[in-house]
Amino acid sequence: MGDAVKRIMATGAGGPAGVNFIMSLRLAPEKIFIVGTEANAHFIHLSPTDKTYLVPKAEEADYIDKLNEIIRREKIEFLHAQTDAEVTVVSENREKIEANLFLPSKKTVKTCQDKLKSTEIWLKKGVPTAKTVKIHSEKDVVKSFEELGRPIWIRARHGAGGRGSTPAYDEETALSWINYWRKRGMKWEFIAQEHLPGRNIGFHSLWKDGELVTSMARERIEYIYPHLAPSGITGTPAVQRTIHDEKVNRIATEAVLAIDSNFNGIACVDLKENKEGIPCVTEINAARMFTTSYFFSYASKILRNDYYANIPYLYVKLAYKESIPEIPKYNILPENVYWIRHIDAPAKLVKDGNILGKMYCWCE
Repeated sequence: MGDAVKRIMATGAGGPAGVNFIMSLRLAPEKIFIVGTEANAHFIHLSPTDKTYLVPKAEEADYIDKLNEIIRREKIEFLHAQTDAEVTVVSENREKIEANLFLPSKKTVKTCQDKLKSTEIWLKKGVPTAKTVKIHSEKDVVKSFEELGRPIWIRARHGAGGRGSTPAYDEETALSWINYWRKRGMKWEFIAQEHLPGRNIGFHSLWKDGELVTSMARERIEYIYPHLAPSGITGTPAVQRTIHDEKVNRIATEAVLAIDSNFNGIACVDLKENKEGIPCVTEINAARMFTTSYFFSYASKILRNDYYANIPYLYVKLAYKESIPEIPKYNILPENVYWIRHIDAPAKLVKDGNILGKMYCWCE
């Protein structure tokens, strides 16, 4: 690619995960021209891209045609899809996209987005995960409590952000919860899983042809507006910290390779500790970043004065088939670095009780 400015497109550019991805690229040691797309006419104003286009929702028939129209107009070379819905459609239509992609296989994306299917694979291959029961009827709910104990964890089989999730201590609560969503017209399939009471952990990793490039683990400590969800989990943390944990690193790596021994691109692994303290994999967000990817990117700049933990930028470099420096596969950042944030409150990077760097902004 020489010294030419990279021209990339990022979908979901006005949502939190999209904004974090774009802000990470703004920290790159090179100029990147970023075009964003957004399906929400209001959130389009939150996109920190060079240009942003309003597009149909991913489920609409003309979504791919609209992306390609923008790709041609803006001479886009690489496309990153951020939301689960957009990852699904882009992955399934990858041959039609008129820009380069850096994705796991179609089968891998489908498997990772299916919490039941991925769990079955992990159980079969001995990767620690929550025992799971598929719910079709009231009998399945009764079976769940018999096999999994109390409480159980109810969740939608597909979807992000803790969709349809809640702890249930008895059959009445579980059935009422499922019926509530069905009466609202949600055609979600539900599963019941063993309740995991321990730490809530995210493992952000980057892969090339089945080889781990680098990774970093973090513990989610508090969530934004936890009182608004019965589970106390609202999809994105208000307080999180980096951790170094050999078991987390090993199990998360095994989980990715169990799904796809030739995994490419982003694998964001969610884990929760069981009552014995063993990290159990609950899902892999394939091909998209965690919501707060800017946490590691900014920490890399402030603590290391490099881009080694800027996973969005490393991902783009690999997508362009560029070499990257030799960097550690695990624990790329120090442990106990906190990222503290809230709605309308600029995030702070904190270590040993001290704020590091300055208030972040899109222009950094």
